[in-house]
Amino acid sequence: MTWGEDGAPARRIGLVEDHESVAIGLAAMLAPEPDLDLVHTAGTVGELLSATAELDLAVLDLRLADGSVPEDNVRALRGRGIEVLVFTGADNAFLVRSAARAGVLGVVRKSEDVPTVVAAVRRAASGEQVVTTDWAAAIDGDPQLSDVGLSPRQEEVLMLYASGEKASRVARLAGLSEQTVNDYLGRIRQKYADAGRPAPTKTDLYKRAVEDGWLPMPERNSRA
Repeated sequence: MTWGEDGAPARRIGLVEDHESVAIGLAAMLAPEPDLDLVHTAGTVGELLSATAELDLAVLDLRLADGSVPEDNVRALRGRGIEVLVFTGADNAFLVRSAARAGVLGVVRKSEDVPTVVAAVRRAASGEQVVTTDWAAAIDGDPQLSDVGLSPRQEEVLMLYASGEKASRVARLAGLSEQTVNDYLGRIRQKYADAGRPAPTKTDLYKRAVEDGWLPMPERNSRA
């Protein structure tokens, strides 16, 4: 067991990251810190949990090669009593929202300087929230965009409808009548219009849902 300078056991850290250079970088950042012990690195949450569940904190990348969903990864870790700090280079509000819904302690960018990253890991490993502008912006929506104040039920209807479902299908999935769904859509459109962000068409609603982080930003196809 590793011990900190104050005589207390060092916080045990696990890293879920499938880029070797990032893993080496975080290990180098934490190596001089006697109270933080990076005990295991894995490419997936499953691999990390198979290796050890005796951790104070898991540092988690949002985009992993196994195609796993951030919210599922966070729930799996927290289900084993492990708190989670997101460590990401991706500017994707949808992915951060997904992780935040499952209860992460915060988000820190890979581009931050060493003292900032180390401080974030130390706070999270102690069970404290790590409040950053990236986390706040992803949860609250883009601060440059006027908040429309949708209710949780309206958010559910918006996500289903804007993702391509017909109103009748949304009604079945949400357990509502089709008329109620149409009423919700009318109110959602009105709220966006009142906020100066009109969304008269289904395509417009899709754009607003992406802007506010309720739906993922479409991926760009890379050219060979």
